[in-house]
Amino acid sequence: MADKNAMKNKSAMRNKSKVKNKDIAKNKAAGKKKYAVDKTMKQEAEKRTAGKMGKKKYAVDKTVKQEAEKRTIGKMEKKYAVTKAFTEKTDHGKSVKEKKVSGKNTSEKMITKKQNTDMCQYAKKCGGCDYQGLPYEKQLKEKQEYVRKNVGEFCKVLPIIGMEHPYHYRNKVHAVFDIAKGGSVISGVYKAGTHDVVNIDSCRIEDETADAIIRDIRGLLRSFKIKTYDEDTGYGLLRHVLVRRGFHSGEVMVVLVLGSPILPSKNNFVKALRKLHPEITTVVLNVNDKKTSMVLGEKETVIYGKGYIEDTLCGCTFRISPKSFYQVNPVQTEILYTKAIEYAGLTGKERIVDAYCGIGTIGLIAASKAKEVISVELNRDAVRDAVTNAKRNDIKNVQFYNADAGQFMVEMAEYRADQKKNQVSDATKSGKKATPDGNVDVVFMDPPRAGSDEAFLSSVIRLAPKRVVYISCNPETLARDLKYLTKHGYQAKECQPVDLFPWTKHVETVVKLVRKTPDAYIDLKVDMDELDLTASEAKATYEEIKQYILDKYDTKVSNLYIAQVKEKYSIIERENYNKPKSENAKQPQCPPEKVEMIKDALKHFKMI
Repeated sequence: MADKNAMKNKSAMRNKSKVKNKDIAKNKAAGKKKYAVDKTMKQEAEKRTAGKMGKKKYAVDKTVKQEAEKRTIGKMEKKYAVTKAFTEKTDHGKSVKEKKVSGKNTSEKMITKKQNTDMCQYAKKCGGCDYQGLPYEKQLKEKQEYVRKNVGEFCKVLPIIGMEHPYHYRNKVHAVFDIAKGGSVISGVYKAGTHDVVNIDSCRIEDETADAIIRDIRGLLRSFKIKTYDEDTGYGLLRHVLVRRGFHSGEVMVVLVLGSPILPSKNNFVKALRKLHPEITTVVLNVNDKKTSMVLGEKETVIYGKGYIEDTLCGCTFRISPKSFYQVNPVQTEILYTKAIEYAGLTGKERIVDAYCGIGTIGLIAASKAKEVISVELNRDAVRDAVTNAKRNDIKNVQFYNADAGQFMVEMAEYRADQKKNQVSDATKSGKKATPDGNVDVVFMDPPRAGSDEAFLSSVIRLAPKRVVYISCNPETLARDLKYLTKHGYQAKECQPVDLFPWTKHVETVVKLVRKTPDAYIDLKVDMDELDLTASEAKATYEEIKQYILDKYDTKVSNLYIAQVKEKYSIIERENYNKPKSENAKQPQCPPEKVEMIKDALKHFKMI
């Protein structure tokens, strides 16, 4: 019995322990559940509190910010009442002044920001377009003011002629090739002031076809295992690519500038390139193996096509080689050249000098309206193209000279002086071909950005053409040269700016100059004695004779010499002109060369 009771007690104890354990487990589970609920409730409460605090803080911050903005705007309107139109540097290296406007127009800042969002994606790195973010109308105003500031003191400046569609106008595109840090091939332009290449896929002012060709050449290099040239080490092959496209003809020339003369698989490369761009009409290899900043070298090899393209300008067809100078904006060039020929005032009887003629564009266009054209150019390739262009257009009244324009004009002026002094016949001087009589009616000048030099300008003065038409791409050097010309017998009549380079700081101008007539700059003092004239004297005064000789021969003569020649031809003179003051006094005699000049003047005025 005792054992049974003991067993019952043990069994009861076990059951009681199990119940207790179950209760503990239940309590633990309930505790966890309660903890989870409490935690969730706590998190929700925290979120609500944070939300309320956040809204309150946001509202406070917003209010503070608005109050600050109101105070700032109020101060700005009260103190300045201005907004900045723009602060970028202009083409002339000077900051543009802030534009004053009424307080109501403070929203102009927002407009400017909106315009800036339309800027080229490469603007900050490239630096080629000075007027990025500036509306085209404002660009034209800036250029107009630039020309007026430099040229306005000499003549009237007409309103600038802008482009209707100022995009993708450049028919000549150059790209430099390099390797990026990651090893990929890049092409584009040098970052302003450096030799770091900015990779450019497309440019807003460059011909779109040319950009596409350059991109595809970049893609072909890896498959043909062609390495780009490294300026630092001198290793590699492809340095630059130049693409020129005829605006009217559509012909396309691709120039591959290499560091060495051999292009591996050149025929297959051209075939692959033309498969992508069948519009390509010629491909030229140019070798530049020197460490230089010049793009093109001396040696060239045509590997496809004829080695040049042709295009039409002002009714004439022109041949364009890799090195030829040809304006990059054909649309605006036609406007510029048409104005230049208008300023020349051609009637079909004039002899023209086209200095800095390039491939002969201006001279050939003017040839149909002139008697004779003399064109001068230093670039040998351009002269070769110019001769071809004359034949291509069946123009026979043009002569081309491969020479420095300045030196050529100096020699021309010297030859003219020799002709007048020595009565040289239509021949050559020192084996050099010259104009028949040295006379020139019109001079076209189109110098580089540096302008002309004093030797050239002085030769223009000595040749004394009736009109000078000056085409310039730099208003500052134009002003300098106009100052010289206007001080030496010429008057600037009119200036026409033409925008050949939208989005950049550059502007082209053409100026008309005419030689002043004697009445325009000589004060004739008439003595009472002069009023008592003979029949012959009535045809010309001494001052008129002297001025005629100065204009034609660039030589001064005295009244005494004129009187001596008149006496030889029995033209009655008053005694004070040709008689010495005493019988024994020695009187200088007119030199033979001046006798001939005075005789010519007397014939001109029909006095003999």
